[in-house]
Amino acid sequence: MAAWHGGVEAVVSPAVGAIPFGFAVALAAGSRFLYAERQDGAMTLRRGFSLRAGERVLVVEDVVTTGGSAAEVAALVRDSGAELLGVAALVDRSDGTTGLPLRALVRIEAQTYAPEECPLCRDGRPLESHGSRHLA
Repeated sequence: MAAWHGGVEAVVSPAVGAIPFGFAVALAAGSRFLYAERQDGAMTLRRGFSLRAGERVLVVEDVVTTGGSAAEVAALVRDSGAELLGVAALVDRSDGTTGLPLRALVRIEAQTYAPEECPLCRDGRPLESHGSRHLA
């Protein structure tokens, strides 16, 4: 992943699951590593982290399902004036409509159903969570 984009100056990952992987990609790229975390419901750079205008930044995720967290981090990168090189992930299990410049090591076709066709719903099993952000 570090070699997918030339001149990576910084890697930013959303907390928490992608932190170890993002750090490893930054190490391989010879760049610095930062992570974004939620504060008051929104992704933000905290703990003294900041990006420089024009800095070449790669967003690194572990698993992309909806693309929501990666999109928020990508927006942080753009809003800082840094250059977003792309989003890299270990696993892309999205439906392909994230709108992100996403490249992953593996793509998993996740099967989705309309509620009336869902075998779990039909069996009366409740949906426990939707993605890592537990959306309703």
